[in-house]
Amino acid sequence: MTILLKRHLHATRKHLWKGRPERSLTISMRSTGGRNNEGIITCRHRGGGVKKRYRLIDFKRRKDNIPAIVERLEYDPNRTAFIALIKYEDGELSYILAPNGLKVGDKVMSGENLSRSVGNTMPISSIPVGTELHNVEFAPGKGGKIARSAGTFVRLCGKEGGFGILQLSSGERRKVTDDCRATIGIVSNEKSRYENYGKAGTSRKYGIRPTVRGIAMNPVDHCMGGRTNSKHPRSPTGKYAKGGFTRSKNKRSNNMIIKRSGSSKYKASVK
Repeated sequence: MTILLKRHLHATRKHLWKGRPERSLTISMRSTGGRNNEGIITCRHRGGGVKKRYRLIDFKRRKDNIPAIVERLEYDPNRTAFIALIKYEDGELSYILAPNGLKVGDKVMSGENLSRSVGNTMPISSIPVGTELHNVEFAPGKGGKIARSAGTFVRLCGKEGGFGILQLSSGERRKVTDDCRATIGIVSNEKSRYENYGKAGTSRKYGIRPTVRGIAMNPVDHCMGGRTNSKHPRSPTGKYAKGGFTRSKNKRSNNMIIKRSGSSKYKASVK
């Protein structure tokens, strides 16, 4: 019953483009198999998969005050969200992340003091408090980095001293300068989390290889090997898992974090 329910919750793809992507906006991709430039596996359980091309997404949205029409909505094999092909008045084509509610024929723009229509991109200084945003920049002109996955968004919960205060879904509250840009709306395909592959072969098509539990291995193969449940969960290299902090306490952007999700001890260290 659970599996049937999950399949029922899948977002429909009937409205997506059935043809090939815009060739001029794609580049070839080469599979790494989880290996670095020395051929050493640095990310396990990767390999194989269906060959695909990378869609070049415009995360910066710096073509100001030129209206663009949504030509079509497409599936992107490189991300969980759907993407939209837009055409500017001067004929230029571009891919953007498709937010919920964006339809073929809609008009989107970027610039200052625009309407709060879904898909419009503005500096945070021009966005009213309480608006739900995605594709938010960390630094002006660097392109959106925050809230780009399916169904994600952040909420602008305040402004002060030239900064906008963002509430992230993790509970973290952080500041970004108010000349950073963000896009109005919630990223599409919010039911992606309920996707059920149904069989092992589907995972292999996505390039995901089988995963073996560390506790099922021998001691020579994993730090948790040896068939005992008394060992603390660890990574293959012996680093403690399940709640350990991975963010550097000396990271330059720590002073932009007002409240961090996690233990109060760590939150005190980043203030």
